[in-house]
Amino acid sequence: MAFHDSQQLADQPIVIDDTTLRDGEQTAGVVFSLDEKIAIARMLDAIGVGELECGIPAMGEEERRSVRALVDLGLKARLITWNRAVIGDIQASLDCGVRAVDISLSVSDIHIANKLRKSRDWVKDQLKRALDFCNRHDLDVCVGGEDSSRADLDFLVELMRIAKERGAERFRFCDTLGILDPFATYEKIRYLRTRVDLDLEVHTHNDLGMATANAIAGIKAGARFVNTTVNGLGERAGNAALEEVVMGLKYACGLDLGIDTRRFVEISRFVGRASRRPVPEWKAVVGERVFSHESGLHADGVLKNPKNYEGFDPAEVGLGRHLVLGKHSGSQALVHRLKELGIELNRVEAVAMLDRVRSISQRNKRPLTDGELLTLARRYGQVA
Repeated sequence: MAFHDSQQLADQPIVIDDTTLRDGEQTAGVVFSLDEKIAIARMLDAIGVGELECGIPAMGEEERRSVRALVDLGLKARLITWNRAVIGDIQASLDCGVRAVDISLSVSDIHIANKLRKSRDWVKDQLKRALDFCNRHDLDVCVGGEDSSRADLDFLVELMRIAKERGAERFRFCDTLGILDPFATYEKIRYLRTRVDLDLEVHTHNDLGMATANAIAGIKAGARFVNTTVNGLGERAGNAALEEVVMGLKYACGLDLGIDTRRFVEISRFVGRASRRPVPEWKAVVGERVFSHESGLHADGVLKNPKNYEGFDPAEVGLGRHLVLGKHSGSQALVHRLKELGIELNRVEAVAMLDRVRSISQRNKRPLTDGELLTLARRYGQVA
């Protein structure tokens, strides 16, 4: 089954399984307090994220207390924990009160030989034992294939068939090293999707800068579940960013997931502070200055109609528009900004002032502040 257009995508309910509280916290040096975890979980739940991967109970009692606290919130979103395909890990999740688990195994021959030092048969047997235990406790199960992107596809088909036969809900295809491109991701997911009638989830990493593109490619190939993190937090270069996947699906693929995107900036800033990873001004979708315009041509076009140079309204994600006055600015933007600041200039005055604006910006290697603009403008025009 392959998907090629937005209508076919729309026929498949896509579920975001956000892993900010698990893989996001695995970012080197990141630790969330319990209060921060609760706040993040509540915000993600409030905007309509369907599933939250909320921790690794086998890590210890402190982690289990955090997971229990999240379970006690009574969120609409389903909570799922990450576990090795080991009965002790799964029991730790059961003890926290969760009813959904991801059970993870290494599935590439590289990992099987060099990490596990086992065999493919051992992996299959381990999966069967873990799934049988989950079945006895009536758990919803996602089978996580670590390093799926380097695994033999026919071996993944075998594992998916075992998963389906033993009641798993889905199989998580993990590009653990972030080495795929969108075309390879699409082909691999399509290969699996056409051979086993089991839902697929895509888990992508950003080591080559393609996590979001790969996540969307996986969805277009038939995956129904997708892992994201706020701001793209995650191991090494991070994961697919929640805000990028949601807006990419909406505007590149015509698929609206029903997420309340107006709170994206609020959530992004909160997670940025909690993780001590400030959000860069140029961060796609939620960066403070991604709707800034300096080029005279672009600023003029935006003033005439924002759709000329903006793919969507900045308010849709909680941002505003900025006209930056600097080296590349034109007179239209200058007149517009000064009017907002209470100063009226005619065209001749604006052209004269623009030369000074460009010169100062060139010398200081930055745009002019409002204070600098006001000081300069009083030499050329009248205060309104």
